[in-house]
Amino acid sequence: MKEKSPCGCGTSRQESAVQPTPESIKRHVREYYGAAVSEDGPAAQSCCSSSCCDSSSPSVNAIKEKLEGSYATHIGYTEEELASIPEHAAGHSYGCGNPLAFSEVKEGDVVLDLGSGAGIDVLLASQKVGPSGRVIGLDMTPEMIEKAEQNALEANVSNVEFRLGEMEDMPIEDSNVDWIVSNCVISLSPDKEAVFREAFRVLKPGGRMLISDICVNGIEAHVRDELFQWADCIGGALDEETYLSTIRRAGFADVEVVDKKTFSADVLKAFAQADEELSAEELARRESLLPLVDNKVTSVR
Repeated sequence: MKEKSPCGCGTSRQESAVQPTPESIKRHVREYYGAAVSEDGPAAQSCCSSSCCDSSSPSVNAIKEKLEGSYATHIGYTEEELASIPEHAAGHSYGCGNPLAFSEVKEGDVVLDLGSGAGIDVLLASQKVGPSGRVIGLDMTPEMIEKAEQNALEANVSNVEFRLGEMEDMPIEDSNVDWIVSNCVISLSPDKEAVFREAFRVLKPGGRMLISDICVNGIEAHVRDELFQWADCIGGALDEETYLSTIRRAGFADVEVVDKKTFSADVLKAFAQADEELSAEELARRESLLPLVDNKVTSVR
């Protein structure tokens, strides 16, 4: 059974007594996103783009009413950006922000997108780097790579490529990238230290990184375990200061927060209410806990 989170991800309910391992976490995330990108998968119910939110799906409409607009514009994409890429690229987005909006990617740059999914940020970056630049999308889910390549063909772009691999061991050459962007993906990794070490390795000297990701602050462990699992981007999220410290330990300098958006309990409730598979009893139980996470789940850039 799948349910939605504020970053558009989903989670399967697992027995709380089962302690996840790094391997099981990756397998679960890979299986979820492989299903999500299929035509009849849960992506049809996610609200991550204006085109998706124009759907007549009851769950999408429920989220629309709560958010008063599309999820993608709520987290920072413009209508013009969404209109400039194939509908399926935007409709299969599961991000929590628009990292490119705060980057200084320019013509001729080499950009690496970690957890590139169906390619929304890769395709937007391709417009910024131009024909003299290059964008690499890295994802560990074969179905996502296939969908992203289809979207790139539809967009008729030739300055992008997609590679199958994991963030903790990137199939990218040393000192090869000007910019790294990532959109609500590193929080899914069970080894974030390795991700940031690899990011530091593949960046050129003076290279830069712009991340949108989920941080949680002050949520008690039992509440977190009750509400969130690893694959919904929150179960594995760090608090903001720990997240920034992890980046610094990898060797990065001048680490700063440039923007943040906090999710209220009402927004989180919208996603719970939109899950038509929740029983009335389960929905009521979750809603009773949501005030304890009010304004404690944040999309940070």
